Amino acid sequence: MEMPNATEEYEDYEYYSEKNYDGSQFLMCSPIDINEFAKNFLPPFYYIIFIASIIGNGVVVLVIYKFEKLTMVTNIFLLNLVASNIIFTLTLPFQALHHSDQWIFGEALCKLVYSAHYFGFYSSVLFLTLMTFDRYLAVVHCVVANKKRRSCYALALSSAAWGISLLASLDSFIHFTVKEYPKYGLICEDSSDLKWKVFSLYKQFVLFFIFPLTVFVYCYFRITLTVFATRMVGKHRTLGLTFVIVLMFFTFWGPYNIIHMINENREPQQCVDRLSYAEYVTANIGHLYFCINPVFYTFLGRKFQNHVRGVLMNQGSCLTSHMTVSGSSRSLA
Repeated sequence: MEMPNATEEYEDYEYYSEKNYDGSQFLMCSPIDINEFAKNFLPPFYYIIFIASIIGNGVVVLVIYKFEKLTMVTNIFLLNLVASNIIFTLTLPFQALHHSDQWIFGEALCKLVYSAHYFGFYSSVLFLTLMTFDRYLAVVHCVVANKKRRSCYALALSSAAWGISLLASLDSFIHFTVKEYPKYGLICEDSSDLKWKVFSLYKQFVLFFIFPLTVFVYCYFRITLTVFATRMVGKHRTLGLTFVIVLMFFTFWGPYNIIHMINENREPQQCVDRLSYAEYVTANIGHLYFCINPVFYTFLGRKFQNHVRGVLMNQGSCLTSHMTVSGSSRSLA
């Protein structure tokens, strides 16, 4: 969340302290320009993401409910991923109103909204990682996986993911507070000290970018080797799906993390106007990905496409008579 929280005059420029996505501080130039940019760009963008996420995640839930077994391992992970994205999505209208004017919802909702924001974000990353690891087990260690991949295994890992996400987001609940500034009004912001903000920065970068990206690359590299070494049906489709999933994660979430780390390693008194614009844009591209990733993840799967085709071609009670599925995959993807 990037919102201004103080202003001061410095030589020939007007500087102010700006909030990074994780709540850390950096100096900004031209506050009027960046504030106008945030006010004009972020609220409509958040509303668009909100609508797209509700529709997209709703379609995924509908398809799973109508055509799939809810106790299947992949579907358990997928439903949990949808739940985490919806939690994240429900915070966006509050943030849109915050950016358009000021925080009008009080202290309690300030803490609740921003802790839910991080809770949904962290859990979304972890469930994507779990789905990647589960796909790796199903392809590379299929014999062992057939014995151990049961619903209790999926429920246990899902509970662990929710627990880790809750712990990681507790600092937001503790430290976010509402402050009033003469120029900007009421602002919901992170009030933690510098050491804690640095810790939060590296926590997010290591646990929720480097770690999942490492898992993605390793698992899909092993999947690719296995696919080439066996006479797997639909080899090219499987490899294409593998490449797209890894590429999407890095494309949507990588630029923000890279720019954010560059921004944090700048000189303390450096004016970073261009970096701020870039950080605004890339952070919200990340928002978009974590709101609608189940749609990307499942729509690339042949079974999901067949189910959606059946919904479009055969409305109402005729849906179930057109459930033809290509292949014998055990999940939507």
